[in-house]
Amino acid sequence: MVISGVVYSLGDWIAQCFEGKPLFEFDRTRMFRSGIVGFTLHGSLSHYYYQFCEELFPFHDWWAVPVKVAFDQTAWSAVWNSIYFTVLGFLRLESPLTILDELRATFFPMLTAGWKLWPFAHVITYGMIPVEQRLLWVDCVELIWVTILSTYSNEKSEARIADVPVEASSSSSSAPATPHDHEE
Repeated sequence: MVISGVVYSLGDWIAQCFEGKPLFEFDRTRMFRSGIVGFTLHGSLSHYYYQFCEELFPFHDWWAVPVKVAFDQTAWSAVWNSIYFTVLGFLRLESPLTILDELRATFFPMLTAGWKLWPFAHVITYGMIPVEQRLLWVDCVELIWVTILSTYSNEKSEARIADVPVEASSSSSSAPATPHDHEE
């Protein structure tokens, strides 16, 4: 759980750096939120998920690997991405309706972005790594994924926050606002 918390914090920090924030002038609250989700949810849920997956698909033949990868990249990815996105929204104190709208808008892009990384990593996960070591291996790859996931999950909320001061300052300007001032 601690490793997942650290990985989720680092992944968010890397995402912020890619978004153009200076190396040491990042949003610590945002990083802390991501770390909390990794620490409290990812470690424990993933641990139980990998055990469940082995019980669901107890086969160790070569053909079981693609079956496990397909299950992982449909059922589990959809569930975990939704949990991560929803919990971060609540930690940002967003309304359930806002969270649901943003989740709907980003669900498939997040899922398909995962398909560019995880199937390759999970061939190793399910083909070579013993079940008791899978979470550690996945946490190593997770650093890349959290960077992507964090970018998706914070993109719209940060844009919305950035728009508030712009609207406030534009309404306090000396020129009266027209209906066309806010279109584009």
